[in-house]
Amino acid sequence: MSYTLHYGQVWGYVPYLLAGAVLTLQLAAISFLAGALIGLLCASILSFGPRAARIAVRVYCTFFLNTPLLVQVFFIFFVLPEAGILLSPFTACAIGMSLNAGAYMAEIERAGFASLRRAELDAAATLGFSLPQTIGFVIVPHIVRALFPPLSNQFIIQIMTTSLAAIFAVEELTGRAYNVNAQTFRTLEIFSILAVIYVALTIVASAVLVVAGRRLFRVRASVF
Repeated sequence: MSYTLHYGQVWGYVPYLLAGAVLTLQLAAISFLAGALIGLLCASILSFGPRAARIAVRVYCTFFLNTPLLVQVFFIFFVLPEAGILLSPFTACAIGMSLNAGAYMAEIERAGFASLRRAELDAAATLGFSLPQTIGFVIVPHIVRALFPPLSNQFIIQIMTTSLAAIFAVEELTGRAYNVNAQTFRTLEIFSILAVIYVALTIVASAVLVVAGRRLFRVRASVF
């Protein structure tokens, strides 16, 4: 069975797809930043918190690390309305992705806490720093430099993960590709263009992160 490529039938939809790419980046950025904050809080508790709080964090991490993200978003989007909590598809996906990313980044950031030198923490204690001050002025600057590469990789993963939102009718990049495919039935052309856009997104995002890491945190990194 032969298949003839007709990219001319779909080129006109490229701006529409690129607009979806903007929504993809927004969803990735929101879930990454929220996940990073959740991960920092959880890593702090796991490293310095009381036993009861550590147990609660471990339960949270165990749940979100051992269940599929799709199931988590399904629960947020379809089950919470039964309790009177109605969320838009974008909001449900953003919350689900944030909670999922938070569990992963908790483990990443806890490794950064473990890499701290004891002398730095002792110096903070000697100066009378509170726990929030110790985290803000001693721990965070250290772990940002140490964990910039894995956290950058996590952001790229977040970009890829946003495609899941298409299942919930969010018109991000993949969701818009589904729409165009339903109108044109040029599946190979649409999804090959989609793949190229995703590659471009990840390369540009990686380049921006590399530049930011070198200038802000003196991290040695490269795009490839």
